[in-house]
Amino acid sequence: MDYVQYCFTRTDDLSKNKVATQSRTYTTHVNDVHQYVAGNALDRDITTCMRTDAIGLTSPDKTVWWKVDLGGVYNIYSVNILFKKYDGQERRQQGRFAGFSVYVSTNGTRDNSSLCYKDWFKLPPLNFSTHCVTSGRYVIFYNERSHGVIYPDGYEVNGVYTELCEVIVKGCQAAGVYGNNCTEQCPPNCRDKVCHIQKGTCFGCAPGWIDTMCYTKCIDGWYGQNCKQQCSGHCRDSAVCNHVTGQCDVGCAAGWRGTLCDKACKEGYHGQNCSHLCSPNCKTCKPTDETCSCQAGWMGPNCSIGCMQFYGENCQFPCSKHCVNQTCNRFHGICQFGCESGYHGQKCEQEFPSTICLSTISSGLVGSSVSACVFITTAVVILIIRRRKKFCFPGRPRISNTDSPYAEIENQKGGASTYQELTISETNKDYQNLALQ
Repeated sequence: MDYVQYCFTRTDDLSKNKVATQSRTYTTHVNDVHQYVAGNALDRDITTCMRTDAIGLTSPDKTVWWKVDLGGVYNIYSVNILFKKYDGQERRQQGRFAGFSVYVSTNGTRDNSSLCYKDWFKLPPLNFSTHCVTSGRYVIFYNERSHGVIYPDGYEVNGVYTELCEVIVKGCQAAGVYGNNCTEQCPPNCRDKVCHIQKGTCFGCAPGWIDTMCYTKCIDGWYGQNCKQQCSGHCRDSAVCNHVTGQCDVGCAAGWRGTLCDKACKEGYHGQNCSHLCSPNCKTCKPTDETCSCQAGWMGPNCSIGCMQFYGENCQFPCSKHCVNQTCNRFHGICQFGCESGYHGQKCEQEFPSTICLSTISSGLVGSSVSACVFITTAVVILIIRRRKKFCFPGRPRISNTDSPYAEIENQKGGASTYQELTISETNKDYQNLALQ
């Protein structure tokens, strides 16, 4: 078996006898289900190979994959693949393997970030190797034959069997080392404790550290992977959070809770560790300092002071000035001791009609009535006097109105008067001018 020679004097075989899986395994008989299993590519026996069902334009399967789990994240240097050889069929075998990809990842996924090698135009050698200087736990072989793709000359597009006899992943077996003979220590803050096997630079930093060698802490107020997460800002005494975890090592400021001090106290609680109950008189309670928006009837920073001559939420409304002693119920504003004279209603806001105005109106009405009576009486007296004068004094001209009830009397010629001559006795002299007074 021909192994690729590396510039390093010693690297470790990371994939030998590790656990491998693959897509659909090829079988010919019931009794040979283990003949082409995925692990054959890791037993370091080139006479036993793995094989999958064929892919191709005329096959039900269009993709094929094989994967080895190294059992941990290692510093990787190279990948060597030995494809199955058939005498006189080297060109066909190269056409079957053509277009394959190799991925190295820490979680078993295949994406652009984990792509180590991509074969395309040239047909690959059946003893293939590539430098794959990276770190990872899973090494994946992948190939496909899809409709609508124009493949380069030499590609086999039907009956494409994948047969890998050995896959050898080289690198440093010990964690956290690099360099010739894998004896140099990687920087302590490299992600997964692995680094570039030649240069010693980190592929990424552990949370809380940045730069190529990961010796620089996150600046204050930031933490985590690549220092891209911002602290909550709620650590006790304005302390900065832990640059690795984001936690507040000194505890949370009043009003905050949680491992990152990023959660406000639950409703009704406040203070350090959210351990204090808010006043029952609070409508809303600020968790950091217990300042409240008060229920009706209360005021003060923690709503412990009852309203005086005010009422409502936060005692914002004054009692009516027409309440007796300007005292009202502090919850709803109803006057407690009644209303001042002239006002009524629950809050003494409704005014009776003025008593002064009523007196004035009453006096005016009485005066007008008396004046009217005097006027009417005077008029009647004058009318009576006038009429008596008309009939009691013969020297005045008489009304010759034939419609008068006295016409017949007046028109009697030479006749005696119907009326008896009035005489005034001496005894009645006191009353003779009564009508004229």
